Amino acid sequence: MNLEILTPEKKLFSSDVYGVQLPGIGGKFEILEKHAPLVSALGKGVVKVLIDKTQTQQFTITGGFAEVLDNRITVLAEGADEI
Repeated sequence: MNLEILTPEKKLFSSDVYGVQLPGIGGKFEILEKHAPLVSALGKGVVKVLIDKTQTQQFTITGGFAEVLDNRITVLAEGADEI
């Protein structure tokens, strides 16, 4: 599954991943392989990228949107930084 985290200034992350945990407006949610298509607003919080079952990488975002389609996740963040 491919994940891209984009801000208005740059592409912050782009790689194949096991899954991702996102800060939704109503709470956290997780996307894994073969997830149903989805578009969701994101709140301020931490994006936890599950590189594989043991390795993670984290980013803080100030809000934005996420789209899931055909095993591809695109996070459009208003602002983001790697932790």
